[in-house]
Amino acid sequence: MKPADHKLTPAQMKKVSNAFALLPPLHQRILKQHLQSISFMDNMPNTALTSPVDPSRGLKMFNITFRAGLLDQTISEWATWKENTCFKPAADFGYKVQVEGGNMDAIVYVLMHEATHIIDAMLEITPHPAESDSVVKPTLFTKDIWRKMNVPADPYIDSLLEKTRFRSGQPVPISLAPEVYQKLAQTPYPSLYAMAAWFEDIAELATIYHLTNKLSQPFLVIVTKNNTELARFEPMKNGRVKKRLDQLAIFYAK
Repeated sequence: MKPADHKLTPAQMKKVSNAFALLPPLHQRILKQHLQSISFMDNMPNTALTSPVDPSRGLKMFNITFRAGLLDQTISEWATWKENTCFKPAADFGYKVQVEGGNMDAIVYVLMHEATHIIDAMLEITPHPAESDSVVKPTLFTKDIWRKMNVPADPYIDSLLEKTRFRSGQPVPISLAPEVYQKLAQTPYPSLYAMAAWFEDIAELATIYHLTNKLSQPFLVIVTKNNTELARFEPMKNGRVKKRLDQLAIFYAK
């Protein structure tokens, strides 16, 4: 792939401005102080990347780079594409994994997710160890949920979930999707991507909560085979996930 700068059209610029306007109050305040720039690129291999600018400077600043193609997608379209990267198609093609995330622009979801990484970096909602394999003192957010930065707490390590893409780097057969989401529903993680590491966990939890509870949008994963529903995963109705939501109140303080 050959990434190239993408110049926003007026319509795309309006979508981006709207996405910023929909962020929680804390996100807006911190981004005004610590977001140096955003950019969009065509042919990016991933959806977005948040990176620090010259860490040696006194004031922490960040850049966010987005894949321009997501500006032409709804949350449902983009999230369905991303979720399907976790699975290998079956020979009979009867299985289908669909995310119902509403018809808002995908940039609303992705900006909230990436902005939460900046909030996390500034407030240290999760620990920020120098080495990913370090065992460090947990924060309130990670206590009893994570053992290391990218290792779940022992009760939530499952042999099947450990094989999924964001844990192993490899997709699993789509025929296993019903069992994957049944297993995920027995954890406090709001998505498969949230299981990649604790900083993805906070970004996913905050984003899905904001989308559903503040923007009144749906968010659920449905697995079907030949149009028959086999499994449904709706994180904001999961009791283990809901127990963690009080920790997000700081985002909405005026």
